Amino acid sequence: MSEVPSDRRYTESHEWVQKLSDGTVRIGITDHAQDALGERVFAGLPGRGEKAARGDGTAVVESVKAASDIYAPLDGEVIEANTRLVDQPELINNSPYTDGWILRVRPVRPDDVDKLLDAAAYEHTLEA
Repeated sequence: MSEVPSDRRYTESHEWVQKLSDGTVRIGITDHAQDALGERVFAGLPGRGEKAARGDGTAVVESVKAASDIYAPLDGEVIEANTRLVDQPELINNSPYTDGWILRVRPVRPDDVDKLLDAAAYEHTLEA
């Protein structure tokens, strides 16, 4: 079974969201998603100040298998992208919940994070 940290929220499309103390959120893809997609070869990241709209693609990760959009789990403004991924896209595989995060967003409605799946609900979707 894939690792599912309990300190985050999740989407059915396999993104994770972690609240940070400054009111922003860090977003990445889950262990399950990185495993399914295979070894990363490229990460296309949004720029600072770009808008993230819930459900829209905000980044792209390419692997030896396919290119996949990373969908915004909530509305907000991109504060930072993990530029380490440009030269080291394998961080997504090696450390999807820490070094392999993809972007940091300032949510329009911070309480939208709480509407996402908790770890137990996300694990249930993986089992289904």
